[in-house]
Amino acid sequence: QGGQPEPLSPIYFGGCPPHPYRYVFTWHCPDGPGFSCPFLIDTSGAYFRRDGIAGNYLGSMSPPEEEEPDPSDLSVDHDFFQERIWPQLARRVPAFESLRPRGSWAGYYDYNTFDRNGVLGPHPKLENLFLAAGFSGHGLQHAPAAGKAVAELVVKGRYETLDLQRLGWRRLVEGEPLVEEGVV
Repeated sequence: QGGQPEPLSPIYFGGCPPHPYRYVFTWHCPDGPGFSCPFLIDTSGAYFRRDGIAGNYLGSMSPPEEEEPDPSDLSVDHDFFQERIWPQLARRVPAFESLRPRGSWAGYYDYNTFDRNGVLGPHPKLENLFLAAGFSGHGLQHAPAAGKAVAELVVKGRYETLDLQRLGWRRLVEGEPLVEEGVV
């Protein structure tokens, strides 16, 4: 095993479960929510956002863990949209009762499988390795704060603006998850 990290090391990836994948669907609904509608996550887990300016939207919903699709097959389950997502969308936004599906795709959903939260800060064993990763779909939202925090660590040796120690490697090494339930 020369050059391989130990199996329980936080940098070991060979034993991680396969990443789940998600379906994303697009639809057209000229009477749907306007430009002021934000990215919306319904309490059911269904979510959507506008896609451009012509009444187009994209969204989806994560299946329950026991119904995760087989990660070796990236086929889209269109019945999942028809039977599970569309009813939730129409309940939340009545105009979506008349939406017209346009397209779909499936892809792997990359996130920290330990606790679904980002990992931020210096690596506990590798000198001069700072990490800001594992944020899943939150990455773009958290990027400004995560970037500033890592810059402070590199330049000043500590967090100054926001104390983000809770997102550090310690929780992985000690097996103490900081669970993020808001992953869609």
